[in-house]
Amino acid sequence: MSPGTRAAVLSGRMLPELLRVADVDPDLLLTGFRRDEPDEPGLGRRLAQVEVLFTGWGCPPLDAEALERMPQLRAVVHAAGSVKHHVTEACWERGLLVSSAAAANAVPVAEYTLAAILFTNKRVLESAHAYRAARAPIDLLRRYPAVGNYHRTVGIVGASLIGRRVMDLLRPFDLRVLVHDPYADPGELAALGAEACALDELLRRSDVVSLHAPALPQTRHLLDAARLALMPDGATLINTARGSLVDTVALTEELVAGRLHAVLDHTEPEVLPAGSPLYNLPNVLLTPHVAGSLGGELDRLAATAVEELERYALGLGFRHGVDRVRLSYSA
Repeated sequence: MSPGTRAAVLSGRMLPELLRVADVDPDLLLTGFRRDEPDEPGLGRRLAQVEVLFTGWGCPPLDAEALERMPQLRAVVHAAGSVKHHVTEACWERGLLVSSAAAANAVPVAEYTLAAILFTNKRVLESAHAYRAARAPIDLLRRYPAVGNYHRTVGIVGASLIGRRVMDLLRPFDLRVLVHDPYADPGELAALGAEACALDELLRRSDVVSLHAPALPQTRHLLDAARLALMPDGATLINTARGSLVDTVALTEELVAGRLHAVLDHTEPEVLPAGSPLYNLPNVLLTPHVAGSLGGELDRLAATAVEELERYALGLGFRHGVDRVRLSYSA
C-alpha cells in the first residue's frame, strides 16, 4: 500500500490488532515488488517467505513477475474496496484466496446516499441557497409545493453491496424503490422491498436516481443524453459510484437548464475544470469523493481486514471473499 494509506488505515488503534493475529514486521512497507535495492536489503528473501499480503490503496499490480518472487503466497487480504487495481489474472491462475473490505466501505457510502435522498426530496440545498440570498422569510408552500419524501420513488441502478445497503436503509421510509440490475434476482430484490425493472422504465418513474453500478466498458455513459432526457422534470441524480457512468456534457446541459438536480460525489473528470458551472449551480451539490470511508471510518476497513486475516490463520474461509467470476461484472 502507499505510505499515506498505511498512516490512515493502520492507525495506532489498528496496528496492534494486526500484530496480534499475524507475524508482521511493522517497519516493512512495500510500495512495489522491484528487485533488491541498496536501501532495501533482503527484500527478495522476505518476499520469498510471504504467505499473505495485507494490501490497501496504492498496491501495485500483482502480476506474474511479482508473484514469481513470492512462491509461498497463498492469500491477499485487502483493507479497502475494489481489488481490480492489483489482483490480476496471474493471481487467479495461482489459485490465491482474495478478500476485500468492500462491505465495510459500503457502509458510509450508503449512509451518504440515504442522507442525499432525504435531503434532495426536501429541496434542502435549494431552500438554503434561496434563504441565504433573501435573508428574509420565504413562502415555502408556494416555492416548493411538491417537496417531501412521502411516497416518492427512488431508483437504484446497481444491486451492488452499496446498492443493497441503500435499499435496506430505505426500508423505514414511505418511499417506493425501483432497482435495475441485469444480474440480480427479481425475487431477491422483492425481499429487499424493491421492484426490479428495466433501466429506461426506472428513469421515467423515479424522483431520485442513485447510481451504484461498476465502471465497466459496457457501463460507460450508461446515462447518456437520451437516457437523462427520460428523467422527469425536477428529478435528482445521485452519483457515488463512478463518473464514467454519466455523460458529463449531457448532464451539465440538463443541470444548467435547471431541469434536473444532482448530488455528485464522482464526476468525469474526477475533478471538474475550475470553470465548470456545476460548482455554482443552486441545484447541484458537488462533493470531493467524501462518500467513502474517511477518518474514523477507516478503522472499520482495517478491522474487517484483520478479522479476515484471523479467519485465515484459524483455517476458516473468508467471510468477504472475492469471487473471480463476479469480479468481472462488479466493482
